[in-house]
Amino acid sequence: MKITALKTWIIPQGLFVKVETDEGIHGIGCDGLSRQGHAVAETIKAFSPDVIGQDPFRIEHLWQVMFRGGFFPGGVIQSAAVSAVDIALWDIKGKALGVPVYELLGGLTRDKVVCYPHIGGRHDLDELARCAKQAVDEGWRFVRWGMCDPAGSGVLEPGRAVRFGIEQVRVVRETVGDDIGICFDVHTRLDPPSAIEFCNGVQQYRPFFVEDPLRSESPQSLRLLRQHTSVPIAVGEQWDSKWRFQQAIEEDLLDYIRVDLGIVGGLTEAKKIAGWGETHYIHLAPHAPGGTVATAAALHLCLSSPLVGVCELPSPPMSYLTDVFPRQMPFRDGYLLPPEGPGLGIDFDEKAMDETRAMTYEKGFGFRRDDGSYANW
Repeated sequence: MKITALKTWIIPQGLFVKVETDEGIHGIGCDGLSRQGHAVAETIKAFSPDVIGQDPFRIEHLWQVMFRGGFFPGGVIQSAAVSAVDIALWDIKGKALGVPVYELLGGLTRDKVVCYPHIGGRHDLDELARCAKQAVDEGWRFVRWGMCDPAGSGVLEPGRAVRFGIEQVRVVRETVGDDIGICFDVHTRLDPPSAIEFCNGVQQYRPFFVEDPLRSESPQSLRLLRQHTSVPIAVGEQWDSKWRFQQAIEEDLLDYIRVDLGIVGGLTEAKKIAGWGETHYIHLAPHAPGGTVATAAALHLCLSSPLVGVCELPSPPMSYLTDVFPRQMPFRDGYLLPPEGPGLGIDFDEKAMDETRAMTYEKGFGFRRDDGSYANW
């Protein structure tokens, strides 16, 4: 079997790649970046001379060729491109061998994977409580929302956001009770003093984790946070290889690995990071907001990994892009279930994808502080 083509689509839900072979078996992959799909697509195109004509079963070798073939490290754009092709190669191999991808990764370590949704209502405490209760009533075992400023959208003054965030966690805990996991996403919007204040303020409400309390560019900043709080920390969704995870894992600066399979280098790299985390008692909590393919890849990783905390699932399968992906992951009562069928276990309709609205360039989004300075997205 040989690879014959790499096809890409860039739609509002992200970049998707189809890797075709001369035996008619294809694989589907995706990236994990938003607003950068055209750059990722061009990078995938640049892989073509090294990938087309090669054996798709040589996944590790092709990963090394794509990741290292340009000599200079390519950063997050290149890693996202590698991710998309890598996920598709695992899909091909599973289909060719007639087994789900999780079997290729070591087989089942669990029967199902617990997930968290994104809940609404964050700007109003009563509405947030209502949304949290609704999620629990629907069968979810976790709730998640992101930090905001009560002053309104587009504004984020750290002091106000921290105080409001503490109140949010208190209200949600009182609403959902003790048995529901609370995941609070700071989304890299705080500096160390503000993050320490927030974590210490919510500690009594026992959040499952606080996600991305600090910017991701400087992992050593997590040291200071670790010294001042025992609240579980989840980080890693912006890190683009095992090398970016190295310091945080080796120095025990995190409790949950927020690996994004569409950014980090696909299943090949994510499986290595998961094993590395296991040696430090660090659990997986994959970042998977991108939809069907991202969800499938994260599920197979979790099904085959021994330490898993929770997996992101913004919306249940079969609630988006059902024309493009008419078969998606099985889901019930807040859990993703092992998929039936070989490969990733999803179906892809290329004609429907061709008819899907293409992504257009849009103005970036960011928060402003009261003085007009920029805050992280």
